[in-house]
Formats: sequence, C-alpha cells, structure tokens
Amino acid sequence: MIALFRLARRLSETERTAFLRGLALMVTVLIMGVALLGLSGWFVTAAAAAGVAGVGVGFDFFRPSAGVRFLALGRAMARYGERLLTHDATLRALAGMRSAVYAGITRLPHEVQTRLRGAEALNRITSDIDALDGLMLRLVLPLSAALAGLAGGTLAVWFLVTPAAAIALALIYALGGTLILAVTARIAHRPAAAAEAGLQALRASSLDLMRNRADLAVAGALDRLTGVALEAVNAEETARNRLDDIERQSSSALSLTVGLAAAATLYLGGTAAEAGLISPARAAIGFFVALALAESLGALRRGLAEWGRMQGAAERVLRLTDTPPRPEPAVVPLPLPEKPLLEVTDLRHRRHGAQRDSFGPVSFTLARAETLLITGPSGVGKSTLLATLAGLTAPVSGQILLSGVPLADWSEELLRSWLTLVPQRSALMAGTVLENLSLALPEGQPVDEDNLWTVLEAVDLASTLRAREGLATQLGPHGSGLSGGQAKRLALARALLRRPKVLMLDEPTEGLDAPTAKATLAGIRALLPETGIVFVSHRSPDADLADRVLHLAE
Repeated sequence: MIALFRLARRLSETERTAFLRGLALMVTVLIMGVALLGLSGWFVTAAAAAGVAGVGVGFDFFRPSAGVRFLALGRAMARYGERLLTHDATLRALAGMRSAVYAGITRLPHEVQTRLRGAEALNRITSDIDALDGLMLRLVLPLSAALAGLAGGTLAVWFLVTPAAAIALALIYALGGTLILAVTARIAHRPAAAAEAGLQALRASSLDLMRNRADLAVAGALDRLTGVALEAVNAEETARNRLDDIERQSSSALSLTVGLAAAATLYLGGTAAEAGLISPARAAIGFFVALALAESLGALRRGLAEWGRMQGAAERVLRLTDTPPRPEPAVVPLPLPEKPLLEVTDLRHRRHGAQRDSFGPVSFTLARAETLLITGPSGVGKSTLLATLAGLTAPVSGQILLSGVPLADWSEELLRSWLTLVPQRSALMAGTVLENLSLALPEGQPVDEDNLWTVLEAVDLASTLRAREGLATQLGPHGSGLSGGQAKRLALARALLRRPKVLMLDEPTEGLDAPTAKATLAGIRALLPETGIVFVSHRSPDADLADRVLHLAE
C-alpha cells in the first residue's frame, strides 16, 4: 500500500492543477447527482401530496422542473469535463513516469541493463506503467470524491430531513461501504495479480510464436509452444473470471448497503413526517439521497478489485525510478594531450557471486591513431573488458586512465563525447535511416546530410542506400529491412558521427564478407585518422588491419 501511496503522490505532483480541477468536477458530478435525485424525489412527492390535498392548481411546478433540467444538463457537462481533465492529466503523468523509468534504467549497472533489453522485460515495464492508469482514475480521485459526496449528502439530509437520518446514512455508508470494499480488495488481490501474470505470459509466448514461428516449426517445437500459449490464455481467463465473480458479489453487497441506508433514512424521515416535524416531501429527500450516493461506492469497486495488479506494478516501477544516481566528480580534471589515450594497468573484473575473474589482470596502452585488436576464445571476457573500459561496469582492481585522467574522474557527459562503444548488438529503431543516424547527434543540432553520407561511405553502405530511397529508406522494428551486415554497418556509421577520440567496437565485422569487412575497417580508419580504436574480433584477417593484438587467455 505504501508503494501505491508514493506513486500516487508522484503522479499528482506532476499534474497537480489538472487533477485538482478534475477532482472538483468529479465532486460536482456526484453532488449534482445527489441533488438531482433528491430534488426529483421531493418534486414528485410534493406534487402528489398537493394533488391529494386538492391544491395542485397553486403548486409551483416550474421552478422545481427547471432545477431538475439544470442539474441533469449540468451533471452531464461536468462529467464530460471531468473525463477530459482527469484522463488527459493521467496520460501526461504516465508519460512523465515512463521517462522517469527509462532515466532510472540508465543509472543501473551495465549487467542489469543488458537483462532489461529483451522483449519480455520491455513488455513487463510497459504493462506495469499501463496498469497504473487506474491508480488516479479508479482509486485516488474516486475515493476523494466519495468522501466529499458523502459529507455533502450527510449535511443535506441533516438540514433538510433530520439529524438522526443523516447519522444513520453516514454510519451505514461509512461502515458498510468500508467493510465491503476492504474485503473486495483483500480477496481480489491474488486473482488480480494472477490475471496480470497470465497476461504477461500470454504476451511473451505470443511474441515468441509470431517472431520464431518458422524456426519453431523446423525444430518441431511449434505445437509445444502453442500449448504453452494456450495454457497462458486459460490461466488469464480463469483469473479474470474469478475477478468478475468477486465484482458481482461486491456489487450485490454494496446494493444491500445502499438499500439498508435508503430504508433507514426513509424510516427515520417518515417517522419525523408522521410526527409533524417535516413534510412528507422532505422525508423523501433522505431516501433518494441515499440511493444517489451509491454512485460513489460503485466507482471505487473496480479500482479496489484491481488493487493487486496495481500494487505489484507500483513496486516494480518504483524499483526502477528510485535507482541511485551515478556519482559525478566535483571537479573534472582536464585531459592531458601528452599522455596516451588509454593506459590500463592490472585491470581485473569479477561479477557478483562469481568464483573467478571475468578477465584479468590486463595491462596495455593505446596511442592516438593506433588500432588495437583484442582476441581470445569465447567466454574470456572480451565484451566485458570493452564495457569496463567504457565505464559501464566497475573493475574489482586496476586502473584506467583516459588521456592521463582516471576514468572515474570524468563526468558522464564529457566521457561520452570522448569515448564511444558500439556493442555487439546495437539497437536500431523503426523509422528512416535519417532518424536512426540522428540519434547520435546532440539535441537541437541541425542535421548535415553531407556529413551523414560521409559516414555511410566510410562503412561501405552509401551505394546500397542510394539504390533505395537514400536517407529516407524506411526500416522496420529493430532495423528490419536491412540484412544483418547492413544493420551492423548502419550502427557503426551512427557511432562515427560523434567523431570520438576513442572508438571501441565489439565484433564490428560479424556478418560481413571478407572484402566488405576490410573496406569497413579501412573506411573507419580513414574517416578517423587520429582516433584510437579498440576492437574485438574472432576473424583472423582482421588482424592485418590492427597495429597490435592483445590476446586474452582463459
């Protein structure tokens, strides 16, 4: 519950004015509904009494009917405005929450970030944020409006009917409604969480089937994965059916509460009317007000039924947004031009809980305009070494100097302007080639298309794109529309736009034939003649393009 409270406070702070206006309209809707039903009940009862008494000719039908019309139209307009304000504010707040989640992920250790790159993790993050749309719309705002509506209805019954009827109304709604809603939230917690887990499993298995259908069919695993997807469907359906049953039972219990409150106010109001303290028409007001307040409980019922789903989502979202910030040095030392670009001394790395080092000790220097090739069998830590040199993961011992300055003393912004790492799996997005390349440019910097074509020439990709739609060539998700080698070279071209002092490449020639691989590496060196290049490769011909080779042994 604490996680939901913290997250609700964050969401409300970002759109405080819009949510307050929406809450005011929500309270207005509820109070106008109470007033509409109360006035209608009074009007009908008073008109009937006037007819029975034979004074119907003198009864004022016009002002009450005008009030009924005003309340009906005003309530509809207030409801429309409330939906616009609250839904718009919720969407904007969730958009900000998405940015906060992604910012929190960037502060996580590199090893944790790599585990969040899969489709299943992204699906979970997206679903968790979507689940929180009901936090404000179906819990916080309806609860606040229900309390305000109950207070307003109680005061109206107090002054228009009797204090006893008002007390009975408040007690029955407060005690009965709280008990029923609390029980609903408790028994719906597990089915709601199960429904969410089933939905996640269904999405993950469906994605696997759609993306890998051909491979699964060849491997003979298509029927088995289809069965897994069907099991997820059944599990999600079972949990949803259970939630529907709980909602129906809760609705029935709330109806009994409303009926009890209406009966109590009618009895106490009727008793007062029989004693001559109030008119029968005023006695009817309490009955209809009690019926109108049922709307306040009904709005909360669905939100509390989904409390279990929102609780788990809130806890996971907070774990991602509350990641500690990366420490920034108080004073950033100036790079020393006379020093080598990189000086690595006795560098070792070990993952948490591992029995042996990922690599190390490793020592080398990298001068300007030098190309260093790192080789070794699979699993010796070549990619981890690059991530450590790039400052993405911390070593257990040793020292890294970048232009004579310890790597830890570099600010994040300055470090990324000097050093660029292209990992083995680089992400491309759906969009044009121009949009993919522009991701490397500083925000607000105009696009120089000549510069883009220069880097594309360097990686031997320009002629391929010119034969299509050029920079307007449209790519699908993950860069689909290009071959694996072309996608690799497009990611390399994007890195070259930054003109780094140190360029680190993880398997840059993977998926390329020998002539293309040679042309790509030669083009990179020609474009960046003074840049120090460190690259990992298993291909023996790549050694011919390196000035030195560093072999990592197991």
